[in-house]
Amino acid sequence: MQRITSESSLREAILLLKSKQADEEKLLKEQFLLTVNSIKPLNLIKGFFKDASGSQDIKDNLVSTSVGLTAGYVSKLLFQGMTKNPVKKLLGTAIMFGITNIIAKNPEAIKSIGKRFFKLFRKKQEIPISVTVNIEDE
Repeated sequence: MQRITSESSLREAILLLKSKQADEEKLLKEQFLLTVNSIKPLNLIKGFFKDASGSQDIKDNLVSTSVGLTAGYVSKLLFQGMTKNPVKKLLGTAIMFGITNIIAKNPEAIKSIGKRFFKLFRKKQEIPISVTVNIEDE
């Protein structure tokens, strides 16, 4: 720190400090806006999916968990049906969690089964198409 000995150097120092304060205030406001925008729920969700789209592990986990939950829920509906029996409801829920866990823990096996299943439907018989064109001169 330098010593201020005259009135003019005091004014100079005050102007310098005011300028520094204005710059820091501007930076602080910008950082505040960035922070507020980053913690908005929509931006948090966007950030999660942006990160998820970049990481193959997260994609695989998200897909296997989604497939597991869907398969578990469908199996629960198939087993339980529209019953009001509490025992059947409890068994349906247990089956749902069991199937969900099995599928989530063995995603590769489920993927291979799914690929084989879709290959059956994708196989199309190729029918050769022949086109004949007759051009007659008049």
